[in-house]
Amino acid sequence: MKRLTIADIAQAAGVSTGAVSYALNGKPGVSPATRERVLRIADSLGWRPSNAARALTRDRVGALGLIVDRPAQVLGVEPFFMQLVAGIETALRQDPSTALTLQLTEDRAAELDTYRRWWAERRVDGVILVDLHADDPRLALLTELGMPAVALGLPQSPAVPCVWSDDDEPMREAVGYLAALGHRRIARIAGPAVFTHTERRDAAFTGAAAEHQLEWSRTLHADYTADGGARAARRLLSARDRPTAMIFDNDVMALAAMAATQEMGVAVPEQLSILSWDDSALCQLVRPGVTAMDRHITRHGVLAVTTLNEVITAGTADHRQAPAPVLMPRASTTRAPRD
Repeated sequence: MKRLTIADIAQAAGVSTGAVSYALNGKPGVSPATRERVLRIADSLGWRPSNAARALTRDRVGALGLIVDRPAQVLGVEPFFMQLVAGIETALRQDPSTALTLQLTEDRAAELDTYRRWWAERRVDGVILVDLHADDPRLALLTELGMPAVALGLPQSPAVPCVWSDDDEPMREAVGYLAALGHRRIARIAGPAVFTHTERRDAAFTGAAAEHQLEWSRTLHADYTADGGARAARRLLSARDRPTAMIFDNDVMALAAMAATQEMGVAVPEQLSILSWDDSALCQLVRPGVTAMDRHITRHGVLAVTTLNEVITAGTADHRQAPAPVLMPRASTTRAPRD
């Protein structure tokens, strides 16, 4: 089907293409009667202005960008990003003229190049950053470009507002909950150590283990994948002095670990309690259901769009704190087994 153009509208209305352009863009140069006729005919023909054309005549192009530096196979199975995108889309429903541009990159250099290209080509009005690193180079680049941005994570730069949630107290709550069930040997299978949120949770876990005077605690870093979670679980369960409880940094690793425990003949929760840092439908549908920290990821997406729109329109915005994670006890945790 041929795409409708202003020439088609001009032919149907019996006027010049210039008159159609004036009428559609609300500019002077045509009579009120002609403007009304052109708008009526354009609507009946199903005319919709292109984002590229609108970008030439106004400040916004009608798109927000999100780049995820993760393998496609990881993104496809990790509920975190699906919940985040759901929150972003929920916020974007308030303005149907704005869409989400999502792109995967293979490394940080490719991500930086994409920001440069997007801004030079006027592809997006601003971007949402995920997976912050210490001294993250993206913050400096976006500030240099003057590209509106909001980051998910603890504030690092006054020029880039952040949507963040407290990880310290929830980690203390998770460790305290397991300690109250009698667990004295607790392991944590974390995400990549380069992420600032991983670093923060590492410190909170170590502090909580000391506070509860655990007999044994250990942190292993994995990659958020099912294979990474399963390998970490097998390694820990193969040790002579193995843990009686494990805390996983996402639900995918937690569920993969449950499959690994079945291979090794370790019963959950009778011999091993499992807690996931992220909650999702997966945690609720498996048996036993997985105890999890509900981090309100959808809400993070909504707040990110709200904050980014403020930056785009006003040039600045305050940091926003998302609701604190909530512990959701389920059947994967119970009292520690007797040695």
